[in-house]
Amino acid sequence: MGGVDRWPSRGNPAVGQASSSIAAPAIRIENLCRHYRMGDALIRALDGVTLEVRSGEFVALLGSSGSGKSSVLNLIAGLDRPTSGSVVVQQRNLAQLSREELARYRLHTVGMVFQSFNLIPSMTVAENVELPMRFAEVEREKRDRLAGAAVARVGLQARLNHRPNELSGGEQQRVALARALINRPQFLLADEPTGNLDSRTGGEIMNMVREFNRQLGMTVVMVTHEAALAERYAERLIFLADGKVVDEEVNPARAATIRGDRDAEGPRP
Repeated sequence: MGGVDRWPSRGNPAVGQASSSIAAPAIRIENLCRHYRMGDALIRALDGVTLEVRSGEFVALLGSSGSGKSSVLNLIAGLDRPTSGSVVVQQRNLAQLSREELARYRLHTVGMVFQSFNLIPSMTVAENVELPMRFAEVEREKRDRLAGAAVARVGLQARLNHRPNELSGGEQQRVALARALINRPQFLLADEPTGNLDSRTGGEIMNMVREFNRQLGMTVVMVTHEAALAERYAERLIFLADGKVVDEEVNPARAATIRGDRDAEGPRP
């Protein structure tokens, strides 16, 4: 499996400041509501959620099915619009962006990984990974080069011309991860990224996500219902139920490990 150490740091000035109270939040959500009508019933998927995520932080959103955690992620991704309240990412209120601006935001600022992989069956590994660059109108030669390098980084260089149905679940998720990161987003949003994987393969995927977070300073927001998974990888755990934040915990063991890693690495260039 390829290592992420071949990706140079973005030089994010907020890396190493995840615990600092003076660092401005990269994501600020205030009194966020998302309501749906289902016949005569009003479904309150989110009902007044307020939370912050700092730059370079690894945060897990936990809760049972229907708690609202995936709704929060979709709103951060700009895939949905709130009924009320605000989602501010890097000082931009997403509700105030046009459709075109949201499309550019999704293309360049956030990358998403889903439980179901969401690869296009008719495309090869290389074609799936380079797809975001097509939308960004990157020239063909550069797309080919960067897609090949990204696939190599997740250890699948021998699978470039295979299609998703020729890959294992773990290999498909590696392809999805390479695709999510191909445009070098500042945020990685992961929705149950190990839900369709066995524990060993899921651990491999999560170790890669942790390395992207630790070495590149990429902010990670992960949705999961597995407390053990969140405790192993996330610095902070945010618990949701019935569309509300009901608790929040700093993960001391993980936070201490991250601080130790960053201190050992010294200042980033």
